[in-house]
Amino acid sequence: MSASRRLAMRAGGLAVAAVLAIGIAPGTAAAAPTNPSDSQIAGAQSARDQAAAAVGAISAQLAAAQASADAAHQQAQIALQDYEDKQAAAEQAQADSTAAVAASDAADAARDQGQDAVDEFARSSYMGGTTSPGFASLITSGSPSEFIERAALLEAAGAGRSDVLTELTVLQGQAEDAETQAAGALATATTLQAEAEQSLASAQSQESSARAQADTISAQSADLQAQLTSAQQTLYGLQGAREAARQQAAAAAAAAAAVPTRRAPVATIPSSSSSSGSSSGGAPSSGGGSSTPVATAPTAPTAPTAPTGGSAGAPSASAAATAISAARSQIGLPYSWGGGGANGPSYGITPDTSIYGFDCSGLTEYAYARAGIRIGGTSRDQWWNNRNKQVDAGGLQPGDLVFWASGSSYTSIYHVALYIGGNQMIEAATSGTDVRVSSMRYGSDYYGALRPSA
Repeated sequence: MSASRRLAMRAGGLAVAAVLAIGIAPGTAAAAPTNPSDSQIAGAQSARDQAAAAVGAISAQLAAAQASADAAHQQAQIALQDYEDKQAAAEQAQADSTAAVAASDAADAARDQGQDAVDEFARSSYMGGTTSPGFASLITSGSPSEFIERAALLEAAGAGRSDVLTELTVLQGQAEDAETQAAGALATATTLQAEAEQSLASAQSQESSARAQADTISAQSADLQAQLTSAQQTLYGLQGAREAARQQAAAAAAAAAAVPTRRAPVATIPSSSSSSGSSSGGAPSSGGGSSTPVATAPTAPTAPTAPTGGSAGAPSASAAATAISAARSQIGLPYSWGGGGANGPSYGITPDTSIYGFDCSGLTEYAYARAGIRIGGTSRDQWWNNRNKQVDAGGLQPGDLVFWASGSSYTSIYHVALYIGGNQMIEAATSGTDVRVSSMRYGSDYYGALRPSA
């Protein structure tokens, strides 16, 4: 039995109880109904008005809570992308630092080899009794030709030592500069990552709080709505009882007035009676002034105007079809914040660490990965990587990606979905929902569309 049906039965039971309480027995039409007093009806009216006011108040709170939850979710999505970007930058800085350290080590090794050669040169000079071992080598040569050969080699060796020392000095300086730059970049990336983690933690807390607030107010709203329904049924019961009593009293008065007075029969009938009797009352003639109301079709709502502008070429039908098929295969999986990616669904991040599914960009990344196209892991990366393939909103085709943002910059993009044609899309929308087919929507936060398969 559905909740709405149980609620209706409960409300109906309360209404019957209220009717019985004022002395009206259902099914006893012949019995004289009790006419509720003005104070009874006024009390029921007041109770109904109070319940309606409570429902109105809680509904406004629920709308505000939902807006807060939506805003928190958007900011959390943006913070998550900031975190992932800064984490990637930190990893790249770490890789650069590692490469710089390796280059520095290689330069140090080369410098050590050069230093060994210089040390050997100095040692030979000392042992030869001169600071010019080259001169000693020349004067001990056995022949003029050997003298000339040794002179040439020594000259080349001396020039080579000079070049090596110069090169080692340059390499050492470059390595030290690279290491310093890498260390600075790593420190910056580490700081940014810490800031991103702090921002993300704050957004996670806000989203969790907003979800709990919305759930609590939703439950309160359901309870107050049930109270309003009960109060309405009680009021309607009292009003119905009064109307029944009024009608019975009117019927009794009419019946009393219709009893004829016994008198002598009249011999003649006035000539005017036949003409006046036909117009004195009764049902209206079929050709008269009554008419059957004509139902009019409701006016269809005007479609919202979407942003325009695009430069993408024709889509690859096979790639688009593959992406759509892949996304369809995930329909029914739950939304998981931070969950999913190119390889499929996964567990999300707090507060969705126990939910196995997709967030919005995880679903679209998976869909296009099945088609062999890497579009990026976050919604704004997916926009940036395909920004030269924009699509006019009026020219959307199946397989296009559609985006929403909280501002004018692509860095404020917080949601992406896969358009499938027929003014429909597949999306992993928000917490508490499943991957689903939804109607395409525009509005002030609609950012644009891209065609990765072009």
